[in-house]
Amino acid sequence: MFKRVSVLALFLLVACQSPSSSVSQPEPEKPGLPSWNAGPALQAIEAFVADVTNPGSSNFVPVTERIAVFDNDGTLWAEQPLYFQVLFAIDQVIRMAPEHPEWQEQEPFSNILAGDIEGALAGGEEALLQIVGATHSGMTSAQFAASVKDWMSRAKHPTHDRPFNEMLYQPMLEVLAYLRAHDFKTFIVSGGGLGFMRPWTYEAYGIPPEQVVGSSGELVYEYVDGQPAVMRNPGIGFINDKEGKPVGIMTHIGRRPVMAFGNSDGDLQMIEWTTSGDNPSLGVIIRHTDAEREWAYDRDSHIGRLDKALDLAPERGWLVVDMAADWAQVFPDPAPAGDQGAM
Repeated sequence: MFKRVSVLALFLLVACQSPSSSVSQPEPEKPGLPSWNAGPALQAIEAFVADVTNPGSSNFVPVTERIAVFDNDGTLWAEQPLYFQVLFAIDQVIRMAPEHPEWQEQEPFSNILAGDIEGALAGGEEALLQIVGATHSGMTSAQFAASVKDWMSRAKHPTHDRPFNEMLYQPMLEVLAYLRAHDFKTFIVSGGGLGFMRPWTYEAYGIPPEQVVGSSGELVYEYVDGQPAVMRNPGIGFINDKEGKPVGIMTHIGRRPVMAFGNSDGDLQMIEWTTSGDNPSLGVIIRHTDAEREWAYDRDSHIGRLDKALDLAPERGWLVVDMAADWAQVFPDPAPAGDQGAM
């Protein structure tokens, strides 16, 4: 039997703690979670961390095993109306079009150039692979990273009119800092592309490139103008989604996490696998319920669909965070005028 810590047990743990259990010498102040409203969700996270980092607890987890994994799209930053990597790819098609006059007559590129994004994506996965293949390959890994950084420095969200580095979730930024202050190692485990995420995740989340697990294209070692380079080819290497996420974790991290945060059925297997280990564990689902400050969607969404995982959460003891009820603030405060952030 595995040791899964239920939300109810965590709530009771907080409720039963007494002042006498505190240490006599005050510890250095650690980051808190000020953007979370008081309630069971906040209490469950704080209680779990307090329990597994307490050397006197039967649920104590050694520092080397304190691994927390986070989905990215819809968990650490927004994902509507399209995944942001898709918006990047569409922008790249437009910028690269002068070098590809054939795109004017070739779908799905011709639809994008005509402003018909819906028509371009009507071809489904095949069309998307064409778009990604054309805009994410045929260059060195360094050149691709530079194109991502350039886009992040100038692009704005199509409906919120904010830079994408302001479409991060403030409560989740606080969770990342809170866990690291308690000696957790934090990893992104996303269906998004490694090459797209790694150029900016450290400045956005404090997560370095080597702690990002994602989908990958085909990379090859070649000589460009006589210099060694890692080139990006159009082929697909690995899809880090659904059943692929536990595989990606074991391939890149080599340890089963004790905390897993996701928001969709694409994260179900990652949360399921995390909470079936021998260590105490906590699975967390971010449910998008806030149509006023963000978006409200779950079962019928074409992006970030949350259906089966939502049904399984109560019986599996997974914590479901209600964005509208549990978050006092969704996005960070806007950056001062003229300051687009570090990315």
